[in-house]
Amino acid sequence: MGDRFNTAAGWALFAGIIALGGAIVSSKFFHEERPEKLGYAIEGVEAEGTGGAASGPGLNTLLASADVAAGEKIFAKCAACHTVNQGGANGIGPNLYATVGEPIGQGKAGFAFSEALKSKGGNWTFESLDHWLTSPREFAAGTKMTFAGLGNPADRANLIAWLNTQGSNLPLPAADAAPAAAGDNAAAVEGGNAAASNVAEAPAAKDATGK
Repeated sequence: MGDRFNTAAGWALFAGIIALGGAIVSSKFFHEERPEKLGYAIEGVEAEGTGGAASGPGLNTLLASADVAAGEKIFAKCAACHTVNQGGANGIGPNLYATVGEPIGQGKAGFAFSEALKSKGGNWTFESLDHWLTSPREFAAGTKMTFAGLGNPADRANLIAWLNTQGSNLPLPAADAAPAAAGDNAAAVEGGNAAASNVAEAPAAKDATGK
């Protein structure tokens, strides 16, 4: 009885050693590590928040077709801090009469502009106003302006166009030229190649006449 038990125990111990050895060997071949980047990329799809610049009409095009009445309605968001009438008093923010085209952070009946804005230099052009209205903090880091900004380019253009009518009246830019279509470019290249081919063949035809 004892011999049988010893034999069975020996075989059980031997099987355990074999199993343990197999696990060690397999772990060497099939070692798993957490990938640095989870998931996998799908070809032709960009991750959210990345990619190229947003497409759409440029500022000049938006200004050329701006809705001034819509811009006046958008100004309602600014009216709590700004006046816009000629000779209007400064409030939490400066009076905005004739702002388009004037120096940045200067004048306005002694309004206390932040050093961040006063140090920008230059004038309030259509482009600088668009940048400012997109994000005041990005335009002038350290500005006292707490407004987060207007994310819609058309809203910004409408507001700028309306502000321009309040004592500035600068000429609005013309719309940007539409880019040439791919088909038109291909036709132009093909036409150019055909013309070059005709020029190259002309001398050969002349030689064939013997002249």
